Amino acid sequence: MQEVGNDSLTYLNVSHNSLTEVEHFPWKNIEVLDLSSNLIRGNLPIPASTIRIFLISNNRFNGEVSSLICNASDLRILDLSHNYLSGTIPRCFGNLSNSLQFLNLKKNTFYGTIPPTFAEGCQLTNFNLNGNLLEGPLTPSILNCNDLEVLDLGNNKINDTFPHWLGSLPQLQVLVLKSNHMHGSLCVNSSKSSPFFSKIQIFDLSSNYFSGPLPVRYINSFKAIINLEKIGSIMSYMGVYGRNGSGFYTYSIGIVMKGQYMELVKIFTMWMIIDLSNNQFEGGIPKVFGKLNLLKGLNLSHNNLNGGIPTSIGNLTSLEWLDLSSNRLSWTIPNRLADLPFLSFFNVSQNQLHGQIPQGKQFNTFGNDSYQGNKGLCGFPVSKGCNIIEPAPPNVLEKDGSKSNIAFGWNVVLIGYGCGVVFGMSVGYVVFQTGKPKWLVNLVENQQEKRRRRKSKKGIDNIAVLDLSSNLISGNLPIPASTIRIFLTSNNSFNGEVSSLICNATYIKVLDLSRNYLSGTIPQCFGNLSNSLQFLNLKKNKFYGTIPPTFAEGCQLSNFNLNGNLLEGPLTPSILNCNDLEVLDLGSNKINDTFPHWLGSLPFFQVLVLKSNHMHGSLCVNSSKSSPFFSKIQIFDLSSNYFSGPLPVRYINSFEAIINLEKIESTMSYMGLNDLGGGGFYTYSIGIVMRGQDMELVKIFTMWMIIDLSNNQFEGLSGTIPNRLADLPFLSSFNVSENQLHGQIPQGKQFNTFGNDSYEGNKGLCGFPVSKGCNIIEPAPPNVLGKDGSKSNITFGWKVVLIGYGCGVVFGMSVGYVVFQTGKPKWVNLVEIQHEKKRRRKSKDGSRSNG
Repeated sequence: MQEVGNDSLTYLNVSHNSLTEVEHFPWKNIEVLDLSSNLIRGNLPIPASTIRIFLISNNRFNGEVSSLICNASDLRILDLSHNYLSGTIPRCFGNLSNSLQFLNLKKNTFYGTIPPTFAEGCQLTNFNLNGNLLEGPLTPSILNCNDLEVLDLGNNKINDTFPHWLGSLPQLQVLVLKSNHMHGSLCVNSSKSSPFFSKIQIFDLSSNYFSGPLPVRYINSFKAIINLEKIGSIMSYMGVYGRNGSGFYTYSIGIVMKGQYMELVKIFTMWMIIDLSNNQFEGGIPKVFGKLNLLKGLNLSHNNLNGGIPTSIGNLTSLEWLDLSSNRLSWTIPNRLADLPFLSFFNVSQNQLHGQIPQGKQFNTFGNDSYQGNKGLCGFPVSKGCNIIEPAPPNVLEKDGSKSNIAFGWNVVLIGYGCGVVFGMSVGYVVFQTGKPKWLVNLVENQQEKRRRRKSKKGIDNIAVLDLSSNLISGNLPIPASTIRIFLTSNNSFNGEVSSLICNATYIKVLDLSRNYLSGTIPQCFGNLSNSLQFLNLKKNKFYGTIPPTFAEGCQLSNFNLNGNLLEGPLTPSILNCNDLEVLDLGSNKINDTFPHWLGSLPFFQVLVLKSNHMHGSLCVNSSKSSPFFSKIQIFDLSSNYFSGPLPVRYINSFEAIINLEKIESTMSYMGLNDLGGGGFYTYSIGIVMRGQDMELVKIFTMWMIIDLSNNQFEGLSGTIPNRLADLPFLSSFNVSENQLHGQIPQGKQFNTFGNDSYEGNKGLCGFPVSKGCNIIEPAPPNVLGKDGSKSNITFGWKVVLIGYGCGVVFGMSVGYVVFQTGKPKWVNLVEIQHEKKRRRKSKDGSRSNG
């Protein structure tokens, strides 16, 4: 990187480029330097001592960090995350903490101990050491960091007991100690009445060796989750402001949400998560969990918990995921859990539960995988039905209706069993004496021949299922035997073109070639193969050209994924032959076409992703047909294209699955394909922007309902923000920035958690949290009250004003004439005095503004 500017340069941002090296920093007065997300390698250069914000994350820096960096005594934000830095963490970072607010060393290879001393008056609000090789321990001097909000020590080698004393930090909101070697009990022996962790919102101790009972004392003190203590932040995300207007720097963590690990570059202020999974906790689940009203995620899986699931969990009306799998829980699943309105992930597998599974609402969306390993459970969706056995009547009725004196019991069964044995032995004796009957010989020999043939057919030439996924295999794609039904090669390094010989596999049902380096055009024969193929995933390769133009009649495709290639399209209407199509993902290609309206007639279509293409034109529908379009659609992503005109009202009105007019019929937790030949369940996957973050989802929950029309040229967003939006109880991300909205911002509930960034670029908006206040002018009352308090019969209106105005003019002219004839009366002096006061006030205001 060549030298830029001179000694006067104080701010430089060259992030998100392809820079590969930087020899030194020539800028003596630089204050803000952002080199993040480049390809820079080598040792970390030391910036000038004037630096306040230094960002070099997501590069390839290596080697040790020199202690000379601590000469930057005014350094406030330091982000060295996602590099290859090694060695020990400079001890002077602890002394630097009286200026440093944001320190992120995540995902490097630092080893040794955490700095043992933090200066008095420590200013740290975010301290992130996740993903290194540190052995700890953390010393109590970090209590000098009174404003600490986020502490992430996850994925290290810290071998220590739980640092109870952290609970006294008054602003601590996020504590992540996951994936270490921490051990011991979380029981608190202190008799102090002061609450522990009163501001905590995310509490992740997963994958350690903690033991003993679950920490009731802590759970009782989580006031921010219990909703006893109002969250004070006005921002949508947790973070810190750089001084002098240098920006807002968000905190980030990695967390398991709904069974999937996600790297979150922003933390929503409304997220409330407890993860104590993969430990050695024992005993029962405390009822006190039912007090955590705002909790969104609870994971207690892979412990030694026993007893029943508390019915108090049914109080958690904000809960979105609950994982209690791999414990020793018994009893039944409380029916109250079926009333949790936002529960989209539920797992109690590998326990000792029994009885009927709750039915209805969210529980109708969970599949077999949520309950596996509980032999005593019955009812939908497991195969075992619930036989509710009515007790046998004590007596049997005779034909005349009188009670019989014969009591039913095992004596009667034994009599019948004895008779059966005698009969069977008699038949056996006859067969032995007379020779083998032909029907018996044929039956036995035929079964033996079938078994022999099945064994002989087993071999590589007749392979039906071949899974090579997630390896490091390179070279051309091999062609499997024509008997193949399931062929999985995703996440390898295969390259070159795909031979059309693969289409000789006429029985193939599942083909996943995603995430390789395959190139060339897509074999046209794939279209003809579609009368057997159900699952076709070619995502994230380098295919170019067009999409296969023809799909066979009787096409069986349910998932068709071409995301992340170089295809130019178009998609032809012959795909309507694929009557069972559920997911179509053509995102991140180069398709230049108008919107394919005709896709709306596919009867089982649930997911449509056309994002990041060159699609254009209007989405208005001119058809007069009354049949609904996209009636089963749940995810509709047309973002980052060139669509224009008004928003598609006709489509939105037809989204019956989202409107809830049409019940979702799936019995599975995730969208996918069940191979009836015993090959397994193959989940669909997509990339989607959720809550402002781009996420790669390897599973699609059946309850997800998402519409993304962003980054287009749609028109018509103006006016005021409806007050009814403030009543949405789970709205955790809201952004209407850069529009032409005006009027007062709705107040209360979730809207109190959104920051300035949600409204920027709307000059007409006023009220919290923007700086512009709202001048609300009260309208004049419609009627005038009489002296006795009763309403006057005179209706206020402009006619009455005009009558008064006319009378006023006549009276004023009369007074003026008298004054002119007789001179000024004394009361006129009062008017002059008031006028003089106004003149003086104006002159003062003018001098202030000029100053």
